[in-house]
Amino acid sequence: MYLIGEALEGEGAELAHIDLIIGDKMGPVGMAFANAASQLSAGHTPLLAVVRPNLLTKPATLIIPKVTLKHEAQVNAMFGAVQAAVAKAVADSYEEGVFDKRECGPEDMVILVSAFLHPDAKDYNRIYRYNYGSTKLAIQRAFDKFPDKATLIKEKDRAGHAVMGFKVAKLWDPPYLQVALDLVDMGTVERVLKAVPKSD
Repeated sequence: MYLIGEALEGEGAELAHIDLIIGDKMGPVGMAFANAASQLSAGHTPLLAVVRPNLLTKPATLIIPKVTLKHEAQVNAMFGAVQAAVAKAVADSYEEGVFDKRECGPEDMVILVSAFLHPDAKDYNRIYRYNYGSTKLAIQRAFDKFPDKATLIKEKDRAGHAVMGFKVAKLWDPPYLQVALDLVDMGTVERVLKAVPKSD
């Protein structure tokens, strides 16, 4: 058993994007957890989520930075505000009973969290709050198996991506006219466009 959750919250450089996988420590997520903890890569060192030094959260949670940590300020933010926020979100979810009554209990689960931290993020308060909210939401979404089919089908052509910067246009109510021009003569293009009915 494993579940997948995702959430994006905030704005600016402090924006938080969390992807997570929750699963049985004796299954594939547990194996991925052990591999991630033992196979380090420069700038992407995984760190355990701790509520404070020497106090792991439950279920055990490993945070993996999505963006290469190149500068001391990034490392401090990841090992400070992000780590604390993720740990608190997991601990609060544990207190609220989110992990209870599942196929395996919190002692038998592990969580892998992939956390985005922009190199220009500076405001620790915003970093903390956005990562806390994103982690809480991603956990809940994982257990809710969000999105359901109806939500996905409804939103797939309506939603704009927060980071993409534009929304893809979609024509909703046929009949509509779509014109593709494969012409090289500008005079012909103008004549065709003038003949096209006006948009309602």
